[in-house]
Amino acid sequence: MPLATTSVFAQATITTNDNRIETPANVLSTQGNEGAKPADVLSTEGNENAKPAKVLTTRDLATPQEVRKSFETRFPGIEIVAVVPTRFPGIYEVQVGMDVLYTDANVDYILQGSLIDAKSRVDLTAERLEELTRVPFASLPLDDAIKQVKGDGSRQIAVFEDPNCGYCKRLHETLKGVDNITVYTFLFPILSPDSTVKARNIWCAEDRAATWNAWMLEGKVPAELNCETPLETNLVLGRKLQVQGTPAIVFADGSRVNGALPLDALERKLASVK
Repeated sequence: MPLATTSVFAQATITTNDNRIETPANVLSTQGNEGAKPADVLSTEGNENAKPAKVLTTRDLATPQEVRKSFETRFPGIEIVAVVPTRFPGIYEVQVGMDVLYTDANVDYILQGSLIDAKSRVDLTAERLEELTRVPFASLPLDDAIKQVKGDGSRQIAVFEDPNCGYCKRLHETLKGVDNITVYTFLFPILSPDSTVKARNIWCAEDRAATWNAWMLEGKVPAELNCETPLETNLVLGRKLQVQGTPAIVFADGSRVNGALPLDALERKLASVK
């Protein structure tokens, strides 16, 4: 559990009208370990005769393994990828697929949504999701993709696309205005059986890139052809990377964007990639 500046929260304080103490306050300390300094206690007890506050430490509230076990007990059938402590004492991140949830040590409460750093206004959940979905570009099997190079090809993207995806066609219209780029298209037929047929015919064409563009930009139906394809391999890869829709764009730095970007947004994103 990460160390933090002492924070204290009175859990139970009972006083009489004349300020004599009936029950001492319980205080939650976030100091973190046995070497921590004594907690500073904000007391509502009322006078110098107040009894000492009881101090509880978050040091041993729960291990990630214990939180996982408790979560699985409360929510059987949900596959947990990982459980890690957050920077906030007593709060744990639970990764389910490519989503994150938050819970307390006893899994009494679940938060599904964005965790915001109130001081910096940073969406910590969005940052974490971007980290989790990052794909090492060099690890992609680019030989299983259709390659197109414009200009010097210095900027690279890989895109998972379905031939019948309207947003994918919109992306190709946008890409007409982008220069100095290499586009790797992983045919990812998930929308219908016809998508699989079209993807096969495009892959088996003599000029895959030209046939792909003719269909996506001009609506020219590819000729019926048969050959060995990487379509099943692409589907397995996409499932592994948690691709749940098309287009899914992977940039050279490993970051991802789901959906078609307008030209100005795409150019800004490409410019930001180091």
